[in-house]
Amino acid sequence: MTKPMLGVIDYLIIVAVLLTTLLLGLRYAKNQNTTQSYFAAKGRVPAWAIGMSLLATLISSVTFLGYPGEGFSSNWILLVQGLMVPIVLLGTIWFIVPLFRKVIGLSTYEYFEKRFGLVARYYSSIAFVLRQFAGMGTVFFLLAVALNKMTGGNMYFIIAVVGAIIIAVNLMGGIEAVIWLDVFQGFMLFASGIICLLVLIYSIKGGLPEIWKVASAGKRTGFGPYDIDFTKLTFIVMAINGMFYAIQKYGTDQTVVQRYLTAKTDKAAIRASILGISLTVPVWALFMFIGTCLYVFYKQHALPSDTNPNAIFPYFIMTQLPTGVVGFILAAMISAAICSLSADLNSLAAVGVEDYYKKLFPDKNDVAYLKSGRLMILLSGLLAMGIGCIYVNIGNEGILGIIFTLYAIFSGGIVGIFLLGVFSARANSQGINIAICVCIVFTAYAFLTSTPIGVGEHKSVLLDMGKYNFIHNKLMVGVYSHLVVIGVGYVASLFFPKPVLDPNLLYSGRNASTTAN
Repeated sequence: MTKPMLGVIDYLIIVAVLLTTLLLGLRYAKNQNTTQSYFAAKGRVPAWAIGMSLLATLISSVTFLGYPGEGFSSNWILLVQGLMVPIVLLGTIWFIVPLFRKVIGLSTYEYFEKRFGLVARYYSSIAFVLRQFAGMGTVFFLLAVALNKMTGGNMYFIIAVVGAIIIAVNLMGGIEAVIWLDVFQGFMLFASGIICLLVLIYSIKGGLPEIWKVASAGKRTGFGPYDIDFTKLTFIVMAINGMFYAIQKYGTDQTVVQRYLTAKTDKAAIRASILGISLTVPVWALFMFIGTCLYVFYKQHALPSDTNPNAIFPYFIMTQLPTGVVGFILAAMISAAICSLSADLNSLAAVGVEDYYKKLFPDKNDVAYLKSGRLMILLSGLLAMGIGCIYVNIGNEGILGIIFTLYAIFSGGIVGIFLLGVFSARANSQGINIAICVCIVFTAYAFLTSTPIGVGEHKSVLLDMGKYNFIHNKLMVGVYSHLVVIGVGYVASLFFPKPVLDPNLLYSGRNASTTAN
């Protein structure tokens, strides 16, 4: 059975980590006097710290719990998306970073307006907001599930406490506190993952050879199936999705682009990005392999039959690790959630101020904009906590697959807009507006004709169009939406005048002006 409670040392470690989190917020509170310092902290953060922050921004409870859960119940196919990130970005990050540092002030979606007008800006901005709230609710949910299994604590209370700490850190310290908190959390994450993996390998009779033998026999290794079949989850589906995910996350996502703006120079921002990319994939792989080892471990040891895959890792931690180590790993898990959610909150507030509040009230002074940013952090935090509580009520299994699906749906054509904006001087606002409309119709069709309702023989889809239903895997919805925007956007643009553009907005004009480095 799971241990009934944590030891005193465990609680002391957790409290120490939470106090450190709050102290970091206080440490940088005095620097947060303008919107630029609060959301960008330009020039005050070294490149290596920004790289660690990028790692922590992309690592959360979804990694800490979702990846071991998937590694336990399936093979490594969901890792393919992450493996595509360095392949795509190491060839593109060198011009994506200077592009944003030249043409935007704070919001990523300012680029979309400068290139294609207000419709493109607000379409991409709203899509980002929807993705963020869906993801934040999931992080709260996963953390609440884990801590409930490990401590017996009430899930709603856990969400309330963690949410209050996240809001407090952001209100006090802004992006600078968030970045240094990410650095602290990054080291904890690596240490906790390595400790758990070593304990697992040592605890399994036969060690690594036995792990490979049993996992292979149980179909828990490899990245297949390798069929060229878009109707189910296959290697090719995840690989294609991963390529677009890499561009979407590092080229159009506010949480990442905002990190580029904090660096002193373009070169420092590029170094930070490469460091973040280089660290993220090994961490994803580490926690996925922990799930594989858990599968083998529980082939040799008893496991309660009703244990949810997302709760396997917490169960192992509580029943197999000594006091003190449990507290450290639990603290790392909480810290991972806090860092990811803090980054999300700060980026949501930045978008809220730049894309909405300033547009509605263009004549306000910077003090008013800073106050509005803090208010948005408070409201966004409360809303994300509410979504997490809704998830607790509904319950969820296979959360990693659900997150990937939501990202695919809510990314609706954003990468297509970005790629046309950067690489096609012929694409114009009229063509993109038409493409966005077509993309919305396509995404709605794909979602409605593939989302099941009912149970048993009464099971159907939200909109049944018979043989015209969307039958491909839902991860392909995002891929097709980007392709729809690229194809429709370019062709439609040919019917309207060629735009007159600032060369800095295009890849071909990357050397049009120089940035001091």
